[in-house]
Amino acid sequence: MDTLTSILVLLSGVLLRLLVPLSLTALVVFVLRKLDARWQAEAELEMKLLAKDETPCWREQGLSLDRIEQMSAASGKPCWQIKRLPNGYLREECLGCEAFLSAPMPSPKHKEAHA
Repeated sequence: MDTLTSILVLLSGVLLRLLVPLSLTALVVFVLRKLDARWQAEAELEMKLLAKDETPCWREQGLSLDRIEQMSAASGKPCWQIKRLPNGYLREECLGCEAFLSAPMPSPKHKEAHA
């Protein structure tokens, strides 16, 4: 009877030693696959949003710099702010545009230190 008990204890120890790491590994794989599927869906949605750009650049429409400045003043935002990507980045073509390069540099407002 002692031999049977020791064999059962040995087998249960081996099973626990194998089953616990395997089940934890399977759980991690499952969670990572779900996370990857979510990230893939977010990436597809972002790509759809990027492809859905129906407003052409004011410069591409052939507008002069004066007209671009007038439209920016009317809308309250410059054209490169209106044409930002959904993630907030500026478009590459805006960085080399004359309207962007000739825009005045914003001046930082510093608070004077109280003595």
